[in-house]
Amino acid sequence: MFENPTTISSNSPHLRKSGSKSVFIDPGVNGLLSGVSEMGDLKGSSSPLHITTMVPSPIFLWRFKVVLFLFWALCCCKIGWDSVMRMSIDLRDLFLYEAFLYYNPLLLVTMMVWLWGVNLWVFSQGSVNYAKVFDLDHNHLTHREMWKCSMWLTIIVPTSMTAYLYLYSHGEVSLAASQPVLLYIAFAMVLIFPFDIFYLSSRYFLLRTLWRIAFPLQPITFPDFFLADILTSMVKVFSDLERSVCRMVHKQVATIAWFEADAVCGSHQIAIPLVLVFPYICRLLQCLRQYKDTKEKSSLLNALKYSTAVPVIFLSALKYHVMPESWTSFYRPLWLFSSVINSLYSFYWDVTRDWDLSGFTKIFKFNRPSNISNLLYGRQWVYFWVIGSNLVLRCAWTYKLSAHLRHNYITVFTITAMEMLRRFQWIFFRVENEWNKITKSHPMGEISLEEEKLLGSTTTHDV
Repeated sequence: MFENPTTISSNSPHLRKSGSKSVFIDPGVNGLLSGVSEMGDLKGSSSPLHITTMVPSPIFLWRFKVVLFLFWALCCCKIGWDSVMRMSIDLRDLFLYEAFLYYNPLLLVTMMVWLWGVNLWVFSQGSVNYAKVFDLDHNHLTHREMWKCSMWLTIIVPTSMTAYLYLYSHGEVSLAASQPVLLYIAFAMVLIFPFDIFYLSSRYFLLRTLWRIAFPLQPITFPDFFLADILTSMVKVFSDLERSVCRMVHKQVATIAWFEADAVCGSHQIAIPLVLVFPYICRLLQCLRQYKDTKEKSSLLNALKYSTAVPVIFLSALKYHVMPESWTSFYRPLWLFSSVINSLYSFYWDVTRDWDLSGFTKIFKFNRPSNISNLLYGRQWVYFWVIGSNLVLRCAWTYKLSAHLRHNYITVFTITAMEMLRRFQWIFFRVENEWNKITKSHPMGEISLEEEKLLGSTTTHDV
């Protein structure tokens, strides 16, 4: 065992690949290899010894995953439909409304994660270094990892919803009530889990940014107000989260005690407008803090824009606390006026301040030819679509901010999803505008090579 190592000839066909060096090996192992060589000679084979393993092709694995996903989706739809049909007609709408209330926020979050992955993919295909724009380190999540997270969300949330529908319709009320509770607890635990798994650095970056948004006591960075703007498009998520958690705390899940509008967790509670207005207040305070640091008057004008959402929200909530005659004659016209001001002011700011129309659609100029790039880059119709859809959806978003118009939960969900799509397209041009500012103040030659490599980071994360 401790003898001098034996040198195996570099010409040995069993040990050497093209361009490899001589191999030093123990004599006992050398004898074993010699026996293998003799066996090859007995078979009349002069080719090297090859050990092959059967590995499924990536295309086969992808198709297999797609088949499994479609089978899972079909099972969820079948079980959910059968469960709904078991309910009596009188309780079916209430049953669906409650299930929708608990799972609607997480479904919308899942949708936003998918869309953010698409944003990152477009950035990675073009010249926009989003890692530098957001001041991310080399462990930042790529679009592939965002899609992986969104895929798990797409599986987990509907599965829990299907279990809730099935258990409730089959009389297992206590087990049904536990499904959304366990799901909410699991999501909270994953988000605050302190150990180095589940993308710890990215979760820490998100939580730190949320803290800076809630308490804007420090200079405002681009990620701070960028995420705060996205949160203003997700106020419906926070409103439903508040109502869902309220019912969980008061043990009203899978009951009809809360259907009264004036109940503790009813639709007339004062907490709803407070939750709706909170992201706008945070954004307003950010603008004031930015004015304190920079003395730029545009920060005050931006703060004024967010302040216009406050009367829209609270005037709508007043409908449940004033006489019908007062609402019709005074408060409703005032609410309509404030809604028009908020929508038009926000639209004007998007087009003239958040976007740079002089370089519009350059973000779709990919490094490699692509059908998407050919469809969008330099096309004039993109101007009209983005500006027109932004105006329409800005006006439609007022519907969601108004508590007295939220009776049809399907309509509200649709408008909220459309608002997220508006924010999704807004992100492209807002990030591009910020990147253009960076490149103008710091020419590309002054940007370090390490920063440029952030986009192509292949760092893996523990999951």
